Amino acid sequence: MSTYPRQTSGLAITSLVCGILGWTLLPFIGSLVAILTGHMARGEIRRSGGQLDGEGLAVAGLVLGWISIGLMVLAVLLLVFFFGGLAVLLGLAGASGQL
Repeated sequence: MSTYPRQTSGLAITSLVCGILGWTLLPFIGSLVAILTGHMARGEIRRSGGQLDGEGLAVAGLVLGWISIGLMVLAVLLLVFFFGGLAVLLGLAGASGQL
């Protein structure tokens, strides 16, 4: 009885690598690719009937991607609220047209 070792999904590996790249070299693009390939890898692993491995890699890529995107959205919102509030305060002080 010979059993073959389960093969790791290439999409799961891609998801993890892009999730890491989303935190380092390719902030937005890497995170999006990590999310897309992570979902694709999880579907591929489920459909393989036990032939493919890498569920943990795919989930790790998904988590890294979603957290990175969430932090980017939060940073943009904070910038908008900060500069928007600053503009309101300057407007109230009557200094908005004197900068």
